[in-house]
Amino acid sequence: MVFDISVAMTWILFLALFPISFFWLRRAWRIVVNRDFSEVAVKRGEAPPNPEKFAPFEMAINLVAGVVLVCVIVAVVTGYWDYSTWSAIAGSTIWCKFFASFALSRHAHASWLKAKGKA
Repeated sequence: MVFDISVAMTWILFLALFPISFFWLRRAWRIVVNRDFSEVAVKRGEAPPNPEKFAPFEMAINLVAGVVLVCVIVAVVTGYWDYSTWSAIAGSTIWCKFFASFALSRHAHASWLKAKGKA
């Protein structure tokens, strides 16, 4: 194997899966066990006024994405998937998690602004 840019990018992607999955699973743990809603549906550093309403959705997003990345790590280490398969699954999971969390935060703050406007 010749060390070139594609090999370096592959290693960077694979090694990045470890801290990403750790932080997402830790976030789900904080929501479920510690009942810490400080990182739920955050928009511009500010949580919505009722984060406990959106906590189950944020927990599910983080838990599913974290578990999928852990499965990808295990599959790569055991040699079960080839490069194109695991990189596609990992990349799609990362992007889908970002989009889902973004949409949830916007939805949480939009409902608050609607209620605020009616008052």
